[in-house]
Amino acid sequence: MDLNFVQADNSNLPKVDALMVAFFFKNNADYYAAELKHVKTTMSGRESYGDDAIGYVQLHREHGLCTLKCKMCPEHKVRSKAYNVTMVINENESEIISCQCHDCAASAGGCKHAVAFLMWVHRRSEEPPSTSVECYWKKPTLSRVRTTLKYIPVQQISKKTQTKYISTLHRLYFGSQKKKTSTL
Repeated sequence: MDLNFVQADNSNLPKVDALMVAFFFKNNADYYAAELKHVKTTMSGRESYGDDAIGYVQLHREHGLCTLKCKMCPEHKVRSKAYNVTMVINENESEIISCQCHDCAASAGGCKHAVAFLMWVHRRSEEPPSTSVECYWKKPTLSRVRTTLKYIPVQQISKKTQTKYISTLHRLYFGSQKKKTSTL
């Protein structure tokens, strides 16, 4: 853990609402490129990637600014070195100042790891308060594949993903087949 930082949990994360996210993308030139506006941003912001890939979240508050840091497990090379992502939020102005990945080749132009972390913090802000404290200072689930986990079952990734996957399979296999009736 970095100096002056504390482990993040659901009681000390800053509030990041949908308007803050929208203004960040609108005002940040790194996210104007066509490839970032649609598919890449949507895919990296999905729950099934961010929730399993993000770990070791820490934060530091000073003079109204909250700095969040995390380690993000690479999506395809899970045994590779984790990416370091940093986000700075002005809590007094309710504004996301920056969100940046420091280790990947695409970090200069707004990479998917920064988007995934930003959306992860936003989702944590939207969760209802609970009586138990959930610590986010833990190893990412995705990085445990092929060490302690042989695979991650679809049921554990996300209920939304599982429902979407099952409905897609159902539509592909049963929805497109028409009953053939024979006329006598």
